[in-house]
Amino acid sequence: MGDNSHFQIAIIGAGIAGLGATIALQHHPAIDVQVYEKAAELREIGASIALGPNGMRTLERLGVNNALDDEIAFRNKSRHPMIYRHWKTNEIVSTDSHAGKVEYRHLTSRFYRAHLQEALAQHVDPSRIHLSKAFESATIDAATHKPLITFTDGTTATADIILGADGIHSSVRTFFVPTSSTAWTGWVAFRSVFPYSHIAHIKDLPDEATHFWGPDRTFFISKLGRNLFTVVGSYQADPNAPDAPYKDSTWNSEGDVNVLREFYKDWSPLVRQIVDAVPYTRVYPNASARKLDTWVLGGGRVTLAGDAAHAHGGAFAAGGSLALDDAWAFASSILDVFPEDASRKPTGAEILKALRIYENTRKPHTDRVMGVVHDTNVKKVARYSQGAEPETDDQLRTRIKNRVDPAWIHEHDVREAFADARLREETKVNGNGIPLPL
Repeated sequence: MGDNSHFQIAIIGAGIAGLGATIALQHHPAIDVQVYEKAAELREIGASIALGPNGMRTLERLGVNNALDDEIAFRNKSRHPMIYRHWKTNEIVSTDSHAGKVEYRHLTSRFYRAHLQEALAQHVDPSRIHLSKAFESATIDAATHKPLITFTDGTTATADIILGADGIHSSVRTFFVPTSSTAWTGWVAFRSVFPYSHIAHIKDLPDEATHFWGPDRTFFISKLGRNLFTVVGSYQADPNAPDAPYKDSTWNSEGDVNVLREFYKDWSPLVRQIVDAVPYTRVYPNASARKLDTWVLGGGRVTLAGDAAHAHGGAFAAGGSLALDDAWAFASSILDVFPEDASRKPTGAEILKALRIYENTRKPHTDRVMGVVHDTNVKKVARYSQGAEPETDDQLRTRIKNRVDPAWIHEHDVREAFADARLREETKVNGNGIPLPL
């Protein structure tokens, strides 16, 4: 499971970030990249996922053009990333818009998660992916400074770098930063993906990705690729209440469509028709972790990507694009210190330099995302808590119109951020603006 004569990169997790990083690095003749996935088969757990222009551009940059195809990527014909409707009247109250020029192929798109993972996996040599390999621990060899990874089945693997891309409840992150475990935010999503035929009969069904907002919850619907449709209901509780519903629920557990129908029984007839047509629902409790002090771990031999790095808990439909940009930035940082024409493997100092460039490319942006998400979650819990004054219709409409504009997240330029981080690392500018010697 690895070639010691090559520069070895072990990626823990075969999700979007892990596969993306593999695709970006696997063509280097002297890099041996191996992926270790705890699942027994390569399959995505989840329902729908959105990618903004930044994620779509990164897919194209990685050469995953099959994921840009209309067959699996659904785009709103109006070009609006999201349309916001009123829970009772169905009227459009507001829309999101792209801030910059966006080509059609890069428009915000919705996918069935499994379709996106399949599209990425088609670009990875299956021999690089090792299933049923759950990370347990890692030690750094005092002589070689290389990590030795131990899996829960007792097997081991060595590497020059570990990239932990094993999701929001990352075992890699919590091993190296024990205080970084996640906590429930109080928000629960009820997700379903099913054939469009289930709701094709509904009159005036919106044909674009739409978010209905009500005073105490939201309701999202969208077409997906290959004639699928998704519905996402929601419930918000106080996470600190000992009797909070869904406090002990688990990710992707079986839900009850009757509960979903009860949630939306007072909503518009259109929403009720959609909910009545939902054949099943699954429960996804939202969790988050605090911002990490650094992504450079394990003595400069370990780092993180995707939700493992920034466990923001899912907001603004940003997670997929953040993961892809992480993957590209990580690979670009490695290739910066170890180009394909390099005559030797990178030194420990050069590896550390690469991880610093990667961290400085991504962490300031994702820290900002996490800060906004945290503030939003605090306000949400306060708004829906017992004893809170009921929201008036005017207040609801104002809240919709004054929501956070996510364009800075979905149109973030990772290439520009990488160039800036690389320049800062190279110059080491002091307080007088004079470049220091490297």
